[in-house]
Amino acid sequence: MARPAALALALLAAACASAPRSPEGFEFGVMGDTPYSAAEEEPFVEMIGRMNGEPLAFVIHVGDIKAGGHSPCTDELFLRRKAQFDASAHPLIYTPGDNEWTDCRRKTNGAGDPLERLQRLREIFFAGRASLGRSEIPTQAQDDAAPGCHAYPENRMWSYGRVRFATVNVPGSRNNEGFDAASDAEARCRNAANRRWMDRAAELAEASADRALVIATQADPWVDDVPAYRELIAHVGALAQRLHRPVLFVHGDTHRYRYDTPFRDASGAPIANALRLETYGSPLVGWERVTVDPDNPALFSVESMLQAIVPPIGGGAPD
Repeated sequence: MARPAALALALLAAACASAPRSPEGFEFGVMGDTPYSAAEEEPFVEMIGRMNGEPLAFVIHVGDIKAGGHSPCTDELFLRRKAQFDASAHPLIYTPGDNEWTDCRRKTNGAGDPLERLQRLREIFFAGRASLGRSEIPTQAQDDAAPGCHAYPENRMWSYGRVRFATVNVPGSRNNEGFDAASDAEARCRNAANRRWMDRAAELAEASADRALVIATQADPWVDDVPAYRELIAHVGALAQRLHRPVLFVHGDTHRYRYDTPFRDASGAPIANALRLETYGSPLVGWERVTVDPDNPALFSVESMLQAIVPPIGGGAPD
């Protein structure tokens, strides 16, 4: 038992990232749950500008590109966000959040059709097979579809510096489940597709002798007791136990910076090589610098980079 505990401490010891010592090392950025409002857009755009001067291989946005309420899910907003993403000098990979599709059914967001909004996100953000941003990198998209289900072009995969990266569409707001029959059917298809995509990423990581696997999504699966979330936690934990190398699970949703080891095995003990990174969220506008350094026994180190704090209009908590 001492050895897994020691490994967990080593993996988390580097709370602040530093430039990688190894010539094979690199850095990437993580952000999410921003910008939520017009007031947050200015610091968000300024943050992108500052990040453009950083030596980042790419940037991942884990979704929620608008507020969850009192924020209509319009094409105009989607197109504006895409233009802001494309202003990134670095390749930018985005995975959708609940605020821009599942929550569009809310009256204060225009009482729209979540499935139609998801399809529109695919058309605007995921029509190509490269990343967003001024400098593109190629990505694989989950274009295959099971019988009776859609393809999932928002699920992406790429490799950099012998680390495998994958995004999966798992939104907050209960994963779009429990609202109506059409949404439940959509969730069943998407859940199965997400499992296949994560398994494929793990297979490629093994076959390529990658140093680590990174999985990024929007939902915090520890918040709501939803079967899909429980299954996601178990699936990522099982992949970490199978791979015997670091597996970094990146998410947003609850707007709280965290870097820890919440995954547990069947006995309740921490799975030392299964890490969780949650990024900042509104009203905080910020990002995380993740350093990948093969000369670091932990491989990953994280540094939080706060750009601004923008109080919500009316003083209410964001969602």
